[in-house]
Amino acid sequence: MRRLSALLVSAVLIAACSAPPQKEIDLAQGALDAARAAGAEKYAPQEYADATSSLQQAHEAVVQNDYRLALTRALDAHDRAQDAAKGAADGKARARGEAEAAAAGAATALAQFLARIDAAAATGFSARELTTARRTASDAQTAVQKARAAIGAEDYPAATEAVKGIPDQITAEIAALEAIAAKRIVKPPRRTR
Repeated sequence: MRRLSALLVSAVLIAACSAPPQKEIDLAQGALDAARAAGAEKYAPQEYADATSSLQQAHEAVVQNDYRLALTRALDAHDRAQDAAKGAADGKARARGEAEAAAAGAATALAQFLARIDAAAATGFSARELTTARRTASDAQTAVQKARAAIGAEDYPAATEAVKGIPDQITAEIAALEAIAAKRIVKPPRRTR
């Protein structure tokens, strides 16, 4: 009886592997397309590449008439594509959070910087002394606007890149304004006779 069961299972496996596993390959391709649509190429690139590779191996196994290997690779590609889609959702949420935090940080630094520039102008800084600071503020405003537009378009890496380094530039300009202010406060030493 055991022998008969083993023979039946073997016969089913052989029959199942006597034709290309087109259904499984199509399912894997569909899962891969869904992962791409979810942004897996950008937000889960390794998982997406692994799924693509497994599907390619399934196609190669079909060409070599190794339908059992093709079936195994197609099932693997399907699972990896689903993992890529999940990874894309997580990666996209993480990238959005990072982009929003970067844009908010740059916007906050910019608001403080603009207040410093206004205070410096009110205390008698010349237009020439404020030229670099105002140019930096203008560039920062443009960068923050680009970041917000990129966030609206769901291009989170571009948003993060748009404001990269802005807080550091602003910090350097604030230090330069403070250095100018410090020179104004220091009086020249008196000459002794």
